[in-house]
Amino acid sequence: MLKSKTFLKKTRAGGVMKIVREHYLRDDIGCGASGCAACGGAHEGPVLEPQPLDPASSLCPQPHYLLPDTNVLLHQIDVLEDPAIRNVIVLQTVLQEVRNRSAPVYKRIRDVTNNQEKHFYTFTNEHHRETYVEQEQGENSNDRNDRAIRVAAKWYNEHLKKMSAENQLQVIFITNDRKNKEKAIEEGIPAFTCEEYIKSLTANPELIDRLACLSEEGNEIESGKIIFSEHLPLSKLQQGIKSGTYLQGTFRASRENYLEATVWVHGDTEENKEIILQGLKNLNRAIHEDIVAVELLPKSQWVAPSSVVLHDEGQNEDDMEKEEERERILKSAVSEKMLKPTGRIVGIIKRNWRPYCGMLSKSDIKESRRHLFTPADKRIPRIRIETRQASTLEGQRIIVAVDGWPRSSRYPNGHFVKNLGEVGDKETETEVLLLEHDVPHQPFSQAVLGFLPKMPWSITEQDMENREDLRHLCVCSVDPPGCTDIDDALHCRELKNGNLEVGVHIADVSHFIRPGNALDQESARRGTTVYLCEKRIDMVPELLSSNLCSLRSNVDRLAFSCIWEMNDNAEILKTRFTKSVINSKASLTYAEAQMRIDSATMNDNITTSLRGLNKLAKILKKRRIEKGALTLSSPEVRFHMDSETHDPIDLQTKELRETNSMVEEFMLLANISVAKKIHEEFSEHALLRKHPAPPPSNYEILVKAAKSKNLEIKTDTAKSLADSLDRADSPIFPYLNTLLRILATRCMMQAVYFCSGMDNDFHHYGLASPIYTHFTSPIRRYADIIVHRLLAVAIGADCTYPELTDKHKLADLCKNLNFRHKMAQYAQRASVAFHTQLFFKSKGIVSEEAYILFVKKNAIVVLIPKYGLEGTVFFEEKDKPKPRLIYDDEVPSLKIEDTVFHIFDKVKVKIMLDSSNLQHQKIRMSLVEPQIPGISVPPDTSNTDMNEPERKKKKLQK
Repeated sequence: MLKSKTFLKKTRAGGVMKIVREHYLRDDIGCGASGCAACGGAHEGPVLEPQPLDPASSLCPQPHYLLPDTNVLLHQIDVLEDPAIRNVIVLQTVLQEVRNRSAPVYKRIRDVTNNQEKHFYTFTNEHHRETYVEQEQGENSNDRNDRAIRVAAKWYNEHLKKMSAENQLQVIFITNDRKNKEKAIEEGIPAFTCEEYIKSLTANPELIDRLACLSEEGNEIESGKIIFSEHLPLSKLQQGIKSGTYLQGTFRASRENYLEATVWVHGDTEENKEIILQGLKNLNRAIHEDIVAVELLPKSQWVAPSSVVLHDEGQNEDDMEKEEERERILKSAVSEKMLKPTGRIVGIIKRNWRPYCGMLSKSDIKESRRHLFTPADKRIPRIRIETRQASTLEGQRIIVAVDGWPRSSRYPNGHFVKNLGEVGDKETETEVLLLEHDVPHQPFSQAVLGFLPKMPWSITEQDMENREDLRHLCVCSVDPPGCTDIDDALHCRELKNGNLEVGVHIADVSHFIRPGNALDQESARRGTTVYLCEKRIDMVPELLSSNLCSLRSNVDRLAFSCIWEMNDNAEILKTRFTKSVINSKASLTYAEAQMRIDSATMNDNITTSLRGLNKLAKILKKRRIEKGALTLSSPEVRFHMDSETHDPIDLQTKELRETNSMVEEFMLLANISVAKKIHEEFSEHALLRKHPAPPPSNYEILVKAAKSKNLEIKTDTAKSLADSLDRADSPIFPYLNTLLRILATRCMMQAVYFCSGMDNDFHHYGLASPIYTHFTSPIRRYADIIVHRLLAVAIGADCTYPELTDKHKLADLCKNLNFRHKMAQYAQRASVAFHTQLFFKSKGIVSEEAYILFVKKNAIVVLIPKYGLEGTVFFEEKDKPKPRLIYDDEVPSLKIEDTVFHIFDKVKVKIMLDSSNLQHQKIRMSLVEPQIPGISVPPDTSNTDMNEPERKKKKLQK
């Protein structure tokens, strides 16, 4: 049956166009109940059970199916995903509305409907002859959709009566819309709110915790006290942004201070790029990463960023007077030039909430169901949830979702989603840090694995087309110990004309991952391999990463080679690129390669090749540094793991050898050579990497710190910075230069991927190179796969495809890659921090020498070179008399009683694991030397917190 709508539309040119919309109605669409004689086998895919054996409902004891409306699907998806909820009819009307309103929920619903065990059935009611409804005159689309849902529910109940008269199957309509529910009951449809139905499932009380807490605006004033000002409606915000009254930007909460945040204003205006917000009322219920509208305050109300460290630790959730007192602490007297544009939030344009990991802070009130949840991420406020299983969830890592934030509530409301496991457990904590940093870590799906080559795999004649056979060359790889995903290998040999031939051979991953298939899409989504302390989250499946693409020794492997002809002075005479086949003669560690180079007795081909490479690398490095490339430092640590428990038993800073530098030099050279080539060929859509020069203000802290030690650091160019860092050393303080380089690293901007057609500044500041890209690690970075594809097209070794030459698609890809790389970096740091805690848990208390990196108003941040560990020493502690603190921002320095601390001063600190806060177990540092009465601690004191690791240790030894 055909329904058609005809309407007239005016065109831009002023003409009139007749539009006919045809809508096909069918009578062969199945109801989804298996065994329904009326429908036959019309339904495909997962179907409803003929006899639903779901948990018994006290409201509806007979067997039934559920039919939720759009809002239930959008807000109660956590309940619907629970294994206890099965046999649900998802209408096409509902699915379309969900798709338009929330892509993440839509994806979750698709996943649930594809799960055979859940028995969710999608019913195409919009194309069924008996359930299709037309919009009536004067009826808005929302009311029409509500009516369509009720019509479908009524049809189902009548249809199922025919199926089994003696066995009364019912369809229950679930809606939280009061009016819709009343209309349904009038029409004879059994209808309940989501809460009523879930509470009636007496066998599954845990489901109640997963209900989203939705307060209607009208019922908000439960405590009667309005704390926050109202958010303006979107229409007013958009008008205000257009007229310039308000500014739109991304809300960034502070980790150090819960009463302070910044808004990064969108757009290209340099003025007011970053706006400071101080005080709860000005933050006005925004949550980290929300898109907000801000009103600038008059200059007389501008403030300076606070140097105070404040964490929200109050138990009494509505103690606003205390908050106001803390806000006054922030407003200390500051010089006029420190003031920054300051504003207040007037409305939320887009909420960017996600499920949050954290722990339950159980209420002190006995039998209370309302508790506060403290997220692991300190930038997220605490969330109020209702749960009946508080005693079992105590000491567990859980996931909670935010539902809303009423004006009368100090904290947002939310609901419990999932229990991850016990706090401190290695598996649980790893899961938390992967979830918190949005690292995709689910096993690869069958759809992805289906695109892997079939085993046993070997190189075919077809693979050899457009490839050079370089298996005769003496190629070897040099990597960290235990590395299985070997991306790169090198060779160096003397040519007959006396010159040298040097080759960098990179795994040919793009041969296996073809554009657009499921494997390619998943690799692009992951963006990078994430290396945790004892776990690797691969970007590509293990068959490729550790086997077919890995350039292991003594096996034939496909590669992409960059080969130079050089003279003895490392000057490039010729460059060529080719797809190739290689056979690596040795997989060495950095230490093994170094041993060969240094050995007086070894003179085999591999060693000769390594010596040639090392000699050239030294020349390349010297030349690069002369151009102004920076040699920066960061304290990297390496854990030695117990082979059985996998706990860290030793922790030391990584040792860098000449061979590390040798490999790095040739990787840099290959990346630069490839960048030039792909930009020559594709000036508009080359994927490149740039490192912007930091703004001068970034260097203030470095310049001041050096000045306090009577050293001058020039920062006008990378070259002057590099030279002044080379000159900045002190014979009586040899570690000073390393500290300056560590501090200089903190001043740097993030390097980013970009598309050449969307930017005109290509310069890489840190490497002092006019152009750069990533080509040398395609097993672990997706950017390199794109670069391989571009290079393959440039040399005629592969064909192009539309997305490769679409600069807007490439720019979007770069945005995702930059995000994934940043998150991988943060996840790696979190993993190091967690393993450092495990190390000090078993080690107990230690005292070590440290150097001050930063001076704050009430604390110093120190670095312990022995462990590459950074931490904060606080000078104001709860329930202790406050010392006399004088902070000078100009120097910067902090005077405590009669002792003055400057950056880079040497101190002695005591390190221990503070387990008093299970959620944020942290390495706690106390000052041992210099001795300040009332502040310093003797190196061997112990209290209950510190003894905890000792007690655990004894238990382990039993």
